Amino acid sequence: EISLGLVGSEMCIRDRDYAGYDIIDGTPNVQRHHIFGGTANRRLSDEDGLWVPLSDEHHQGKMSVHMNKEMRVLMRIIGQLAWEKHYIAENENVSEDDAREAFRKRYGISML
Repeated sequence: EISLGLVGSEMCIRDRDYAGYDIIDGTPNVQRHHIFGGTANRRLSDEDGLWVPLSDEHHQGKMSVHMNKEMRVLMRIIGQLAWEKHYIAENENVSEDDAREAFRKRYGISML
């Protein structure tokens, strides 16, 4: 099972003491990376807590989430799974398919 505790902020980082550290290597002095970008989806990412703390190297560097497609796609897959897990927990009688469709409607994309 993927530990969804490593993704996001309000939704996924359970210990807020670590929100100031890079999720990859623990480096302090981080930048907020919105898992789903673009004007509308960045706002939704903030609302839903789908952001991760990254050092400059992991955020903007040569092998960063912005420069490495595999890293970006994996981050979005994990973010979507976290959102769906939270959606199911917050809504009664909701299936995984229902959660996936709700995510697709909200973000206009599905990584799964």
